[in-house]
Amino acid sequence: MKKIIWGIVAGLLVLAVIALIIVATFLDGIVKKGVETVGPKITGVSIKLDEMHIGLLTGSGRVKGLVVGNPEGYKAPAAISVGLAEIRVDPLSIMSAKIVMRSVHVESPEITFEGGLSENNLGKIMDNINMVSRNGGPAPAATTPGGNPKPAKKIEVDDLLITGAKVHVSLAMLGGKEMTLSLPEIHLSNLGKGNAGLTATDLTRAVFQSITSATIKAVADAVANVGGDVKKLGGTGINKLKSGLGGLLGK
Repeated sequence: MKKIIWGIVAGLLVLAVIALIIVATFLDGIVKKGVETVGPKITGVSIKLDEMHIGLLTGSGRVKGLVVGNPEGYKAPAAISVGLAEIRVDPLSIMSAKIVMRSVHVESPEITFEGGLSENNLGKIMDNINMVSRNGGPAPAATTPGGNPKPAKKIEVDDLLITGAKVHVSLAMLGGKEMTLSLPEIHLSNLGKGNAGLTATDLTRAVFQSITSATIKAVADAVANVGGDVKKLGGTGINKLKSGLGGLLGK
């Protein structure tokens, strides 16, 4: 009897190891496809990802070549591009209802701010995200065997840090004059902490809102310090420019 029990245990262990190998082999591709499929439904723009790797046993991972497209009507090919992001995931959470990301470090993203005060590319993407959020998120991509919508995984991010961000600015009110600005660190913590977690839409909204606000503030500060080119607008133009940019901060 003991031999039979140990044989069953050994067989289960072998199956568990095989399952882990299969998951580890296909996990990167699954996550990459998920980002490129669900991302556009949330943001309303294309999302491309060159490489995604997650070590199932260690929980460490990296993202390379993430590109968030620009809304239709804008010239730049991308609104945001990320060369490298390092992540740490709780390995045990990957197969659970809530994925726990211990840390996310986004290094040196390139951001484009294009358009005018009332309409610009970042504001348009933010509007798209807000609309999807109000509607309860994108339609579920999977269903249960009974045909019912399969609940989407929730997400928790304990620590998110964005460093070295550069903003390429092209303002219509300055005659298309281009500037490149540096953003201070963006640091968010305890996103989705607790049992509930955040949907992919709500997490995207929180992160993109922080990026947009930091970008708008940097643009407003830069414009306030610009000399001759801004003076050409006249006093009324300068006040309108500052007022409009300030209004976007609360969007």
